[in-house]
Amino acid sequence: MVNGIERPLDVLNNAKGREVLVQLKNNRQMVGTLLAFDIHINIVLDNAKEIVDNEEKRSIGLTFLRGDTIIFISPAGIAKRE
Repeated sequence: MVNGIERPLDVLNNAKGREVLVQLKNNRQMVGTLLAFDIHINIVLDNAKEIVDNEEKRSIGLTFLRGDTIIFISPAGIAKRE
């Protein structure tokens, strides 16, 4: 167990209420505050923004992302350090 994480969904549970980076299958990235998720990794983001070439392209606000369109989800603070 590392940082209280025993199962994959623990990462998402720990990220609730925090900003996350989401990579989508269509080569788009979204950043927003993770509000909710389910076992299919459908997620709800608040203050969502589309990111293109590491710059904000447009603000979307509250949005639902379907789990089968997601490649990965990362706490944004970790992703920005790279």
